[in-house]
Amino acid sequence: MIGKKVSERPANAGNGKNIFKTILIIFVVLVLFKMCVIKVPTGYVGVVYNMNGGVDGEILSQGWHIILPTKKVTTYTIGIEQSYLTSDNRGDSPDNDSFEVPSSDGKGLTVDLTYTYRFDETTIANTFTRFKGKNGESVRDTFIKPNIISWTKEVTAQYPVTDILGDERANLNLALTEYIQTKFAPYGIIVENVSLINIDADDETREAVQQKVNAQQQKELAEIEAQTAKINAQKEKEVAMIEAETKKVQAQGTADAKLIEAQADAEANKLLSESITQEILEQQKIEKWDGKLPTVQGNSNAIIDVRDMAEVTQ
Repeated sequence: MIGKKVSERPANAGNGKNIFKTILIIFVVLVLFKMCVIKVPTGYVGVVYNMNGGVDGEILSQGWHIILPTKKVTTYTIGIEQSYLTSDNRGDSPDNDSFEVPSSDGKGLTVDLTYTYRFDETTIANTFTRFKGKNGESVRDTFIKPNIISWTKEVTAQYPVTDILGDERANLNLALTEYIQTKFAPYGIIVENVSLINIDADDETREAVQQKVNAQQQKELAEIEAQTAKINAQKEKEVAMIEAETKKVQAQGTADAKLIEAQADAEANKLLSESITQEILEQQKIEKWDGKLPTVQGNSNAIIDVRDMAEVTQ
């Protein structure tokens, strides 16, 4: 019995070692698998590089990928990202990131700014090399934001404070966007839009701007009133012309009617005179004679009483 128990121990020990080895192998495989599998987020691309820092040349699109353990991946956004430089806690601006800009007339203004950007997918390998392997977020914080601030100051310095705070804000944002776009383009960074969303100035500056706005509004109101008066005068003129033309047409119609009536009468008289002959006149005389002879006859030299002549003949 004792011999049998001693002989069974090596067999049980061997089975335990095999199980341990199996578990160890599975663990190592899982670790290696985890090290080799990487997910590129939606809207991003990944640049594969070797452990020594050299670019592998492969660009990974969004999704899951398997790479060698000796390689790493740095990601960059190619979808539009919103970024902020503001005084409040907004987006990627957890601290007070507002900054001061100058105007052409020497006034200092504190501004909040937002912009949208992305990396050029066609030059992403060059971007990786240029920024020494920094990922997109690091490039944004260490390169994009500081230069946004610097180049914004260059643009606002060309505008007077009344324009920056007044109705030229839209044109300023447009000029700012175009200028910054050209500045970042050589770095493979595409800026879609830049906008000053809040501008603070001292009370004196704001008062000056308000006075300009009031003056502009009064000018526009006067122009509107003048234009309205001009339009009303033109309408009155047109109405008067229409009334005059109407009276002219009515007078012309009356004259034409009278002319037509006169022409008709003349035509009727003409036809009547042409239709009366000597025989018709004689016939009318006979029809109208009452059978009595005239009591007198004569010409301009003598007048004879017909009745006296009748008595003499008797």
